[in-house]
Amino acid sequence: MSFEFGIFHEFARYAGQTDAEVFAQSFAQVDAAERFGLDVVWLAELHFLPERSVASAPLLLASAIAMRTRRLKIGIAVQVLPLCHPLRLAEEVATLDHVSGGRLIFGVGRSGFPRTYEAYGVPYAESRERFAEVLEILERSWREERFTFEGTFYNYRNIKIVPRPLQKPHPPLRIAATSADTYPTIGAMGFPIFVAVRLGTIEELGPNIAAYREAYRSAGHAGQGEVYLRVPIYVGETEASARADPEHSIMPFYKALGAQLEDSATRAGARASEQRVERGQALQTISYEDVLRDKVIVGTPDSVTKRLRELISKLGLNGVLAEPNCGGLIANEKVMRSLQLMCEQVAPRFR
Repeated sequence: MSFEFGIFHEFARYAGQTDAEVFAQSFAQVDAAERFGLDVVWLAELHFLPERSVASAPLLLASAIAMRTRRLKIGIAVQVLPLCHPLRLAEEVATLDHVSGGRLIFGVGRSGFPRTYEAYGVPYAESRERFAEVLEILERSWREERFTFEGTFYNYRNIKIVPRPLQKPHPPLRIAATSADTYPTIGAMGFPIFVAVRLGTIEELGPNIAAYREAYRSAGHAGQGEVYLRVPIYVGETEASARADPEHSIMPFYKALGAQLEDSATRAGARASEQRVERGQALQTISYEDVLRDKVIVGTPDSVTKRLRELISKLGLNGVLAEPNCGGLIANEKVMRSLQLMCEQVAPRFR
């Protein structure tokens, strides 16, 4: 299996852009990814962040992308399951699988920030239990001709989902792993995982991934478990430009993320609140040198290739979800050039 290259797309808003301009520019980037030979475009789910993104309905975006591409796989990274009605979601995902011709990869998660839960009227303290119920309902609705389910939040009797997914038994599932205790839980379930370094460092991923793979093996699943890293990647013509171009975008992003993380520690249902405060404060004062070392991959095609090979060897990665515009402030022409360099001069070295 070759290494999978994808981009993580937030449909980011540049300052002063209208909604229509954001959609037009983002779709143009997706079209370019198809031309450049990228493997997958991964769509975020973000709510109530008008200055940052218009990606509140990733399944609709995926359907539009399916109609304008022919080769590119389309991933959801991630659908926040506790906020969804499971039967409606099962129907829509199965429909999208057909619309895309079986190019869908369905990523799911809980989201680490309670603010959206508050807006949706869903208690964040229930997010783990709701996630587990919705995931079980999805799997059973796709695998079984008819199913009955009795849970804490949902109860269904003799339900038959229409349409059935095109991919059998359903589109590939991947689950976002964030807190340390979720890694072995997902490993025991036998699903591939997304990992990221927004809150911690790349080096900290090693023990968590090892725990995931140990649980995967202990549960008797075939193989060793697939791991996909979401990470900002910026490829430049020179080391100097690769370093300088994204700095004004990356640094405000991490400072804002730190403030958001610190605030989330005070919200109802938040776990490990002291750690959230500590990490949130650290992100607000982090240096660019530390970001370059611990959180992002920037450089020329040669140096980015070298760094990726190091991470594949150390962590056993199966692919990346590259964030080509972390912070949403890098000029569009530079984002497009970085994407082209990644697809044409980095990715072929891993085929």
